[in-house]
Amino acid sequence: MADPAYFAYPKTANPKKAIILITDVFGIVSNSQLLADDFARNGYLAVIPDILNNDSINFGDWGTSRVNFPAWIAKHGPETVEPAIEATIKHLREELGVEKIGTAGYCYGGRFVVSFLKNGKTDAGYTAHPTAIQTGQLAAIEKPLSIAAAEIDTVWPTEHRHEAEGILSKTGQPYQINVYGGVQHGFAARGDMSNAHLKTSKELAFLQALNWFQYYL
Repeated sequence: MADPAYFAYPKTANPKKAIILITDVFGIVSNSQLLADDFARNGYLAVIPDILNNDSINFGDWGTSRVNFPAWIAKHGPETVEPAIEATIKHLREELGVEKIGTAGYCYGGRFVVSFLKNGKTDAGYTAHPTAIQTGQLAAIEKPLSIAAAEIDTVWPTEHRHEAEGILSKTGQPYQINVYGGVQHGFAARGDMSNAHLKTSKELAFLQALNWFQYYL
């Protein structure tokens, strides 16, 4: 792979199952690396491709005047993100011999989990508190999809969740939407781990992903 990526390897030699972790706007940082490490500890080859082309947003700059988000997002649409995911899939299948690929997308990465669940690209998907998912993408899935939703989420609010449920129920594919009460957008990828409820919700959301992949990969 030409672009930088983070790999977390399981103890199993030549693993046949992999998870591609598709990050939020903060890119390959300690939070996403720890999630990849957790997948690896559970037997998967986990990889985080640099979908943002070394142009991630600094967490400390988020919500400040230092970030022109409309200008930033204009540079990071599907036309730039999807090739990085395609290259990762190709590398896993053709060079590493991986047979089954799951995708785990957080926030911004969620839309790409959905868009890759067709045409044999990936085998199962999980997303936590996704953003910018198009209804047409949901309707077109051809593989199982699991969603971890935050109760308090202005980005993917309750009405979007209900709409998604209606669409997914007609696809004929296995799906689930689990709602985590009392937490906000981003809880499954980052948060104050000294808060017992946030910590528990984050851990349960990861177990949701893990159980989904163990069953469908």
